[in-house]
Amino acid sequence: MKLHDNDVNSHKREFTMNKKITVDEVMSVGMAPASPPVHLPGLLTFEAVARHLNFARAAAELEVTPTAVSRTIKALEAQLKLRLFNRTTRSVSLTEAGASLNAKMAPALALIKSSLSEALTASDQPSGTVRVNSSYVAYRLFIEPHLEAFLGSFPLINVEISLDNLLGDIVNAGFDVGIRMGKRVQNDMVAMQLGPVQKRIVVAAPDYFQGRQEPSSLDDLLKHDCIRQRYSVGGRWFEWKFDADGQTVQVDIQGRLLVDEMRSVVDAAVQGHGIGFVFEQFAKQELASGQLRQVLTQHYGMDDAFHLYYPHREHMPGKLRAFVDFMLAANPR
Repeated sequence: MKLHDNDVNSHKREFTMNKKITVDEVMSVGMAPASPPVHLPGLLTFEAVARHLNFARAAAELEVTPTAVSRTIKALEAQLKLRLFNRTTRSVSLTEAGASLNAKMAPALALIKSSLSEALTASDQPSGTVRVNSSYVAYRLFIEPHLEAFLGSFPLINVEISLDNLLGDIVNAGFDVGIRMGKRVQNDMVAMQLGPVQKRIVVAAPDYFQGRQEPSSLDDLLKHDCIRQRYSVGGRWFEWKFDADGQTVQVDIQGRLLVDEMRSVVDAAVQGHGIGFVFEQFAKQELASGQLRQVLTQHYGMDDAFHLYYPHREHMPGKLRAFVDFMLAANPR
């Protein structure tokens, strides 16, 4: 039977109304294959699990249950037809495919989250959580004294602080900003000097010198118990280097007490366990109270300055900008 033009058009409309055309059917007409339809929440969940390598911690960050995270990852793997994680009852690790996807996708997701955060806070006060990685010394010198004022000035910002002596990758670890000695900061970071260059001095408790003669020269340090310090667990020993008449003099001190944190050096010196070599600014309180006193006052060592550093970002989140600007202003060089 021959159909008139009107009948043909009517038939076409009826066909379109009664049949759902899928993406696969459209592709069969000659178009290039499309990528699997993956939703952004699934990718964000994958990135969180890849960063933490722990479903429970990822769930806590995303404010969902671990079961919801597990279901989302399973759905994502089914959509991509790829296994992204190796999972056991005790560990989670990325597969080769998962590691490749994360390496390519994480920067894009970071930019998306950063842009959304900036857009949401453009007309309001900065908000969100600033995650800070720092050594204890830097935290006590530069952050702790000003934390109350910062939180009072920015009531919508939370501050999460992690303290250690390891120079890790703050981006992969999920931190927004780190604080370390300047010479230890990665070259691809934006680094801003925080506070002055650090001066190291020799200190001891007055009680330590009961029955001992106070050193009058650097060589005399070899006759005393000096508190030795590592940079980190398993790291190299800190060298006692002094500036003397334009030259650097190193003293190979000896001591029975070995620690990996400057606060332990100060505490041990206060308790009379030996002589310490610490930042003058860090021991300021103990020196002022008389718990410690400076010895060999004519000799000291100049170290580097601490630096606040963060990844270079075209769109810096308002919460991070607020934290960086506040702490730099509070800790002038």
